[in-house]
Amino acid sequence: MALAPTVSQVSLDDDCRLVRLSPETLQLVADFFKVLSESSRLQIVCALKTGQKNVTEIIEATGLGQANVSKHLKILAQAGVVKRQQQGVCVYYQIANGFVFELCELVCDSLSVQIQQQSEQIAHLGAFRQS
Repeated sequence: MALAPTVSQVSLDDDCRLVRLSPETLQLVADFFKVLSESSRLQIVCALKTGQKNVTEIIEATGLGQANVSKHLKILAQAGVVKRQQQGVCVYYQIANGFVFELCELVCDSLSVQIQQQSEQIAHLGAFRQS
């Protein structure tokens, strides 16, 4: 599994599409990240990784309350992260675009590297203090 380059590994000359975006478009990007910045919404996204579910199934998978799940599903749907489909009397939710999982995995991989580096630094400091 290839790890994403850290900030220090990325040259400032690398082409970043963000610098070419208008402030309004950057706000849309920021708003999208805000939607994913809430742990309950991430739980719901993870619950939907295996496929579409109705609210009851999402509640069972996440342990969140019905009102909480409904509120967050509405936000996720408005942001285009999930889509809803009526099937008889039930509404089923599914991920609208699988790139959300790629994004989450990228963030998790990056955090894992950071934690590993911090652990190594702490171990090095501990060894230094003992000598």
